[in-house]
Amino acid sequence: MNKLYPTRILFISHSYPPIVGGVETHNFGLFTSLSIISDCTLIANTNRILIPVFMFYATLRALFGIQKYDIVLLGSGLLGITGWIVKKLTGKPVVAVIHGLDITYNRLIYKKLWVRRFIPSLDKLIAVGKSTVKAGIDRGIPKDKFVFIPNGINIHKHYISYSRHKLENIIKIGITRKSVLLTSGRLVKRKGIAWFIQNVLPKLDDSVIYVIAGDGPEKRNIISLISETGQKNRVFMLGRISDQVRDILFNTCDIFVQPNIMISGDIEGFGISALEAASYKMPVVASRLEGLQDAIKDGENGFLVEPENSDKYVLKIMELLGNKNFRKSFGEKARQYVIDNYQWREIAIRYAEELKRLI
Repeated sequence: MNKLYPTRILFISHSYPPIVGGVETHNFGLFTSLSIISDCTLIANTNRILIPVFMFYATLRALFGIQKYDIVLLGSGLLGITGWIVKKLTGKPVVAVIHGLDITYNRLIYKKLWVRRFIPSLDKLIAVGKSTVKAGIDRGIPKDKFVFIPNGINIHKHYISYSRHKLENIIKIGITRKSVLLTSGRLVKRKGIAWFIQNVLPKLDDSVIYVIAGDGPEKRNIISLISETGQKNRVFMLGRISDQVRDILFNTCDIFVQPNIMISGDIEGFGISALEAASYKMPVVASRLEGLQDAIKDGENGFLVEPENSDKYVLKIMELLGNKNFRKSFGEKARQYVIDNYQWREIAIRYAEELKRLI
C-alpha cells in the first residue's frame, strides 16, 4: 500500500507500553500514527528493568539493519548513545524526541556524556515542550538543533454514558452529594499531589473528594501524608488502573487537576494526562508551569493557575464546581480545541515532514 510519506524510518523506543508513563504514551501514539503515513519499523523495550540491556541490543540491531532505513528516530534522549554510535559508524541521520528529564537528569556522568556529547551530536532534537527547548539551550545545546512539536492525543476515546454508580464501585463510597477531583499519571514529586493534599484540599468544602490514579516513587509519601492529615475519607488512591477504569474515571469525575510544583532537575515536558482529560470533555485546572503551558491553553481547553498558590487553586476549583452548566459547555469546547490542535494524525505529519527534510 502506498504511504503518504515514503520515508523508511527506524523508530527505537527504550520504554514502551505496557510500561506506563508520558514517554511511553507518546512513543506509542507517535509510532502508531507514523506507521499509517510512512514506512516505520519499531524496536521497543517493554520492561523498565531491562532498559540498560535493551540499549545495547537496540544499538546492535540498528547497526546491522541500518541499510534498510533512511533515518533513525529515537523515542527519547536517553538513547542518545545509540544515536551517536549509529551516526559515527554509518553516517545515517538520527533524530531524537526530547521530553525533559532526558536532558535535565542531574547525574555528573549523564551530564558530561549524554547532554554535552551524545545528544548534541544528533541531527535534530524534537522537543515536546517549549520549556524543554529552553532547558536544552541553558545546558549548552545549540538552539538550531531543536524543533518544537507538541504531544499528540488519540481523540477516538471511549465516550460512554457511564453512571456515577460505576465510579462509586471503584472508590467504594457513595458520592451522591460529592464533587470528585481526579489526578492521573505517574506519581512523582513534580506532579504536586502531596502539596495539593496538604495545602489545597483542606481549604475545599468537605463534599469535595480527590481520586488519584497511578503508581510511582512518590506513592509512599502520599499515603503517609493522607494518614498524617486525617484525610483517609477524602483521598482515594487507586494505583495502576485498567483502561476500562480509566475510561470510567475520565467520563464521570468533575475536574482534572495537575498541581505541578517546581523540582530542580525534573521538568514536566508536556502534560499529556491533562491534555487527555480535556479530550474527554473534562475541565482541567493545572499549574502555569513548564510543559503544561504547551498542553493547556488557558480558557481554551483548561485553566492555568500559578504553581503552589493554594488560594488560586481553591478559587478556580470552587468556581467550576459551582456551575455545572458551564463545566459541561466548557468541556465540549475543550475537546474541540484538542481535536483542532493535537490529534495524532496532524502531529505525525509534522514529524514526517521534519524527518523528510533531514534525509
